[in-house]
Parts: sequence; structure tokens; C-alpha cells
Amino acid sequence: FRLLDVMRLRSTPVTAASLAVDLGISVRSIYRDIADLQAMGAPIRGEGGLGYVMERGYFLPSLRFEADELDAIILGLKLVHERAAPVLDGAAVRAAAKISSVLGEGQKDSMIDPALEAGPSRTMYGDGNSATYATLRAAISAREFLTIGYRNSEGRLSTREARPLGLTLFENAWLLTIWSEAAQDFRHLRLDRISSVITTGKRFRLERGKRFKDAIDIERGKIALQTPVS
Repeated sequence: FRLLDVMRLRSTPVTAASLAVDLGISVRSIYRDIADLQAMGAPIRGEGGLGYVMERGYFLPSLRFEADELDAIILGLKLVHERAAPVLDGAAVRAAAKISSVLGEGQKDSMIDPALEAGPSRTMYGDGNSATYATLRAAISAREFLTIGYRNSEGRLSTREARPLGLTLFENAWLLTIWSEAAQDFRHLRLDRISSVITTGKRFRLERGKRFKDAIDIERGKIALQTPVS
């Protein structure tokens, strides 16, 4: 079942060797376990020369989590409840209810009366206007170009057409990551400095080098370069 959990997180084929490293077992065990899962009806297929992939739409609920896994889920939901926009606040409560419904009695108590808590944040999303946040989330999901009015730290106002890629929550601010069509580069905009958001109805396709993941990888690389080596 740990193997199924790993497979469900993959959107592309993965080799038996890679799975063996992730799970700390032998490649032979991977072959055996995948054969067992296929016999149980799990739709895992082998891709010649590429590895294994699980068909989309297959869900097998885990009825029991490891203690640290459940702690991670509880704390994550608490953080969302306290620090995200109202639309995700409600989603966190509903998700907690669904998870608790499939847990055993002991772990269900941990969900209902957890020993973990998250404090509130002063972070606002677009001057406290959750409509801005909701519009951005919808555009990110639909991959829709936006025309964004933005006021920088010096108060200078600019307008740009951009691909909205992702949102990141920091302690004191939400950041919107965009691909700027004018600059042909990534930009990170504070939501509390966004003055206007206009939907265009135009869609964009994800392109390698222009994705949210690519922007995050670049920022992580910058942090790694700044970290002193002992």
C-alpha cells in the first residue's frame, strides 16, 4: 500500500529502480509487489523502457495513517484553516471531516481533538479582498491570461499582461508568481499591492521553462547558492 501511495503521486512513468530507492526495498520486491497489486485489480501498467504508471481516476483510500503522517495532515489543515483565504478555510474543514470518517476510532479522536494547533497570521490577500484571491485561483486553474495592475514598493503603478502560475503563502504576505509576457521572465507580485485584475478570456498552455515548478526551482537554486558551506 505504500507502493500505491508513491504511484498515486506520480503523473509520469517511474522505473522499478526509482521506486525501489523511494521505498528502501529491492527491485525484485518492486516487481513482485506490482504483480500482486495488478492481481488485486490495481490499474498499473508497464511502459516499455519507461517504467510503470497508474491509470488516472484510481483511488484506494488509506484507512490508517502512521502517527507522524496523521500529525502532518492535521497541522497542514490547521495552517490552511488559520492562514488561507475563506474559500480554503471551508475546504480544510470539509477535508478534515472526510478524513476522520475513514479513520479508526483511536485516530478519529486525534482528528476531532488534536494536540496540534496553528496560530493566526496577519497575512492579507489583496488588501483583505478575498475576491482578488478567488479570481487569481480561478485564472490559475483555467490557465487564463490576466491583465494585472500593480503598485511597487515605491508606489509606482504599472499594468502587465501575464500568465498567473501559482500562489505562495509567506508569514507576512501572499505572493503571486507570473510569467510576464513583456519581460519574458518570471515575476513575483505581492497580493496586497495588486490594484486590479482583469480576466482576458485568452488561455495559455503550460510550457517547459514557464511553469510554476520552474520558477520555484530557480528560487530554490538562488537560496542554495546563498547558503554558506561549512
